[in-house]
Amino acid sequence: MVLFINACARSQSRTKRLADELIKKIGEPIHEVRLLDVDMPLVDEEFLKTKDALLEKEAYDAPRFALAREFAAAEKIVVAAPYWDLSFPAILKQYFEQINVMGITFSYTSDGFPQPLCKAKVLYYVTTAGGAFCPEEYGYGYVKALAENFYGIKNVKLIKAVGFDIDGADEAQILQEAIDHIRTAADL
Repeated sequence: MVLFINACARSQSRTKRLADELIKKIGEPIHEVRLLDVDMPLVDEEFLKTKDALLEKEAYDAPRFALAREFAAAEKIVVAAPYWDLSFPAILKQYFEQINVMGITFSYTSDGFPQPLCKAKVLYYVTTAGGAFCPEEYGYGYVKALAENFYGIKNVKLIKAVGFDIDGADEAQILQEAIDHIRTAADL
């Protein structure tokens, strides 16, 4: 199963259009989690107390951990997140706060290092940016570090298109070039 994590807010999202092309290319059944439709509790002291109590009981089947179980079981993962304010939409960070569950997506070794528990072998990170300044170490870098170090997903691929909102930019051409790349790239 391909897990599609959709962090796009706009109905005509350029990022979502690229992700849709990638999903077509993958050609496998998907399960979409549209983050704006998920009721994610605030990570506050009460949330943490409840989470800790469930983990102490090893109640991994608790409804609170459904997103984490889903993530851990996915064979491939596609994350669609536009580049906003040097990162990604805050809802994606909230999602990671929900799925980082010791005993489901990772554990710790006796030395204190993360021990991955996820099944996926590949994670695709799809993003677009209005400008040209889109350093990989920000939004994508965070997701890549989590994927590689906590989830054990060593094959993390970045698909991006930038420069849409620059004066004189041809938005349709930029998008088409990115779509063409997805369709023809042998390594995707």
